[in-house]
Amino acid sequence: MSTVLVVADASWVTNEVRSALTLGTWQIEELSEPRAIVERLEKSKVECVVVDMQVGSKGGMAIIRSIRQATDPLERPRTVLLLDRSADRFLAGRAGADASVLKPINAAQLRVAIDPPTSASDEEE
Repeated sequence: MSTVLVVADASWVTNEVRSALTLGTWQIEELSEPRAIVERLEKSKVECVVVDMQVGSKGGMAIIRSIRQATDPLERPRTVLLLDRSADRFLAGRAGADASVLKPINAAQLRVAIDPPTSASDEEE
């Protein structure tokens, strides 16, 4: 079972993520304090971190950057930024997020962002 860490301070965001992932095999954990993300990732393995665009006084871009700076690229969890508007896709790319999903959350899009399907060429390698 893969662990997905949801970094959000709004309960409706966390509830939408949980609802979108109910059919999967993900263990969902929550974190509402963005400054604790690096410490949390050091404690246990997380396969994916889903980050809201704004959590408390820290923006989602800064959270994604802190994850990228504090983790080994080979062991870094996949990062998904939850966007408030489609124009924010540019910001997600600048922050280095692996994927982004526009709110309100579409369950299928979130599942693909978290666990993208492998292509045939990936399986052959």
